[in-house]
Amino acid sequence: MDAKKPVVLVAGKVNPRIIERLGDRFELVHAEKHARLSLGANVATEVRGAVVSGDFPTDWMAELPKLEIIGSFGVGYDGVDVREAAARGITVTNTPDVLNDEVADTAIGLLINTVRQLPRAEDWLRGGNWVPGSNFPLSPLSLKGRKVGIFGLGRIGLEIARRLEGFKVAIGYHTRSRRDDVPYTYYPGLLSMAEAVDTLICIVPKTPETHKAINAEVLSALGPRGVLINVGRGWSVDETALIGALEKGIIAAAGLDVFYDEPHVPAALMEFSNVCLLPHVASASVDTRNAMADLVADNLHAWFAEGRALTPVPETPIPPRRN
Repeated sequence: MDAKKPVVLVAGKVNPRIIERLGDRFELVHAEKHARLSLGANVATEVRGAVVSGDFPTDWMAELPKLEIIGSFGVGYDGVDVREAAARGITVTNTPDVLNDEVADTAIGLLINTVRQLPRAEDWLRGGNWVPGSNFPLSPLSLKGRKVGIFGLGRIGLEIARRLEGFKVAIGYHTRSRRDDVPYTYYPGLLSMAEAVDTLICIVPKTPETHKAINAEVLSALGPRGVLINVGRGWSVDETALIGALEKGIIAAAGLDVFYDEPHVPAALMEFSNVCLLPHVASASVDTRNAMADLVADNLHAWFAEGRALTPVPETPIPPRRN
């Protein structure tokens, strides 16, 4: 082990570009994400940084006494116990902004695909069904004239709203507090917004407050022409209630990029012709994932070269380190 290089733990599988960007500057050690840290004690005591995609086992923090920074790949960082990190003086970083446009674009594409059933139309064509005298059925829904409510108007939610403006739909939102910098209609509660709109786009993070927040009551309020789009977290939707709402015609359609127990998708959801399903690909382009990987690496480079993190999460406002 090179004593001159800071030791960085690669926790489980991460984007290979992160490793490429860190390889020259840092001594990298790898460990699978099990309950116990699979590093020798002499190595664990030298680890000063870590990178992770998804969950970082909380118990590992106690086993890494010199750990200063955890770089999390993704805008969501619920897989890292930030309270424990803050208590131990560990800075946690994420990758905000660099994926905003990609996720917002995907949300709009998923919305259009859901209401117009474009994937079904393509499958119908590819199946050789377009022959003289045979046309694909008219889509029962349209985006025209819809009232869209956005659940979560953070960075990505705002980009979704801006894109929706071009479709001439009414736009509203629900967050914990009203924003003074947007022209959209504010609803103080998720239920009141669902009662007022016919299209609900979910882009909230995973928190105790958002757990199954989109439940049977909210879906019922959305109504028989209602459409649910989720590009946030599967955690936020009661999938049993959603399946029931689709079966009974309580809502008209749904488009989902995220699920409660990924990668497991309820078989019942796959049976609906009015549901569009994606395998959590909202930010999954080469360009965007490279930008996310670069930001993970840049945070570690800045921390050890300049004593500061570029994008620390608000729960770990650790003072800049002294070189």
